[in-house]
Amino acid sequence: MTAGGWRKIARVGARVAVAAAFFVRWRRGGQAASATVVARIESPLDPAKAFGPPPEAGLAAAARAIAEGCTECQACVKGCAFLQKSGTPKAIAATLTTGNGPATADPYQCSLCNLCTAVCPEGLAPGAMFLAMRRQAAARQAVDLARYHVILGYEARGHSKLFAWQGLPPGCRTVFFPGCTLPGTRPKLVRRMFTHLESQIPDLGIVLDCCHKPSHDLGRQEYFERTFGPLRDRLVAAGVRRVLTACPNCHKIFSQYGGEIEARTVWQQLLEQGLPPAPPVSGAVVIHDPCPLRAESEVQAAARALIAATGLTVEKTRSEGPRTLCCGEGGSVGFIDPAPARAWGARRVELAAGRPVVTYCAGCAGFLSRAGARVAHLGDLIFEPRTAMNGGSKVAKAPFTYLNRLRLKNWFKRTLAA
Repeated sequence: MTAGGWRKIARVGARVAVAAAFFVRWRRGGQAASATVVARIESPLDPAKAFGPPPEAGLAAAARAIAEGCTECQACVKGCAFLQKSGTPKAIAATLTTGNGPATADPYQCSLCNLCTAVCPEGLAPGAMFLAMRRQAAARQAVDLARYHVILGYEARGHSKLFAWQGLPPGCRTVFFPGCTLPGTRPKLVRRMFTHLESQIPDLGIVLDCCHKPSHDLGRQEYFERTFGPLRDRLVAAGVRRVLTACPNCHKIFSQYGGEIEARTVWQQLLEQGLPPAPPVSGAVVIHDPCPLRAESEVQAAARALIAATGLTVEKTRSEGPRTLCCGEGGSVGFIDPAPARAWGARRVELAAGRPVVTYCAGCAGFLSRAGARVAHLGDLIFEPRTAMNGGSKVAKAPFTYLNRLRLKNWFKRTLAA
């Protein structure tokens, strides 16, 4: 055998060893990767400890705004099982501002989808109060993080040296940030997206990492800032000024905390840049707008224009755009109470009425597919429209998603002049 042949065998052997080591850790539930994030655990949420007076400044301000402005018109309650169970935002806020009686709501049963904000005629933001409640509970160590070991382990692995990588070519000012789910479930799509984007942005970089939105939404604000902050600061120091996001959660995080970095979705960029050649398709679909992007009208318009460019017609439903529904995955509610999470997905399937659903969130696509919807991811639709509409797009599941992420990282390291 030639020297080149032996080197190839050695490379394959090294990859197998890495994969085997990962599988051992994965079979153990990711405990090694997530040990630091679940080290301090107490009993399930203790309302007296979490929300006992006095409320901290962030929660006090959010609760005061709701207590003073909410008219209890029921607009938000009508469409939200959490509020139907827990009471109006005003009633919840009253227990926080006055300290009279126990807190009437467990904020960890709120999906943080912010539909309540979208429908409020007074322009209030109850979702901000529920997030503030989570932050106070986490700061007071009054929530059992062990309930979330799966999502926290997923987050920790995404940020680990094994999976994370930044490839920044000389002069790089724009990076593609595909998130965690898309690279694992659709690595081929990520490669094709990057190659197409790079044709117009020659110095495009890649960042494979986690934005830490799970910790952010669980209220672990100090941990979130300690992990996302350095990631952002390294990119800024390297001269990066724009991030192209494929994940709605990553987009929301970079929009809110990105500082000098402008956040733009790949959908806006692809619409401006033009689509790759692909055979047209026909038919009618409905669209599921991810709830982190409910206020992003430009992104929603770009998604619809891209769908139309493939030849499809988007039919309207009563719950889209600013009033879109949560797919069921929001707020990590399913880890403590799967029933309301499944109910959100069932409502979306009912609204689709048998029509195919197109979404531009890999997480939503997976959750709605498991709920029984015929789902196509917008990226699959753009690059392989006929396959996507025929239900033939390849979507990996764990643990193979982790192997895909390792292979994708190695592909970028081999091909990108960074």
